[in-house]
Amino acid sequence: MSTSVPTLNVVVASTRPGRSGEQIGRWFTGVARAQDAFDVRVIDLAELRLPFLDEPLPAVEGEPYEHEHTRFWSELTASADAFVFVMPEYNQGYTAPLKNALDFLYSEWVDKPVAFVSYGMKSGGLRAVQAIKPVVSALKMMPIEESVTIHLRQTMKPDGEWVPTAALHEAAIATLDELLRVSRVFAALRAHHGMAALDAVG
Repeated sequence: MSTSVPTLNVVVASTRPGRSGEQIGRWFTGVARAQDAFDVRVIDLAELRLPFLDEPLPAVEGEPYEHEHTRFWSELTASADAFVFVMPEYNQGYTAPLKNALDFLYSEWVDKPVAFVSYGMKSGGLRAVQAIKPVVSALKMMPIEESVTIHLRQTMKPDGEWVPTAALHEAAIATLDELLRVSRVFAALRAHHGMAALDAVG
């Protein structure tokens, strides 16, 4: 975790060839980097290529992990202060790769805020966001209310190019501002818990 500029992991949740999420994730990352409030990293689940959960022990038990891919994913996640999930809606739900990535870990997610950039044809991904909120809450993450909701029918050209609007840009800025505010609070909370744990050991 950074002690000055918080680290933001932008997680592109779709692994489907031809996905819109790659364009949307690239756009949101550009907005976040231009704002210059976070150290922004892009985590593309299509590139990460996590297998289906294959750790022999429950994630809540934490390290040591048996597999190198789990250790790599743990390091990426533990070192982040906040998350944005760029996520489509499939059949009124979120993607299996995203659920799998969440289930690999536990303590690495705890006391960290998460925001959502969702997209879909009719609902803009809102049903997927509502479906995932109980999951991230069970991981003791804090889902923030500000979000970016993208209706592809209004923003996608016939050739497949996605075109962000001014309203979406404003929503992205508002989401990042709130994520920054909350991430600072939770960083202080995690630091306090860490000090308390050290005192208990001492």
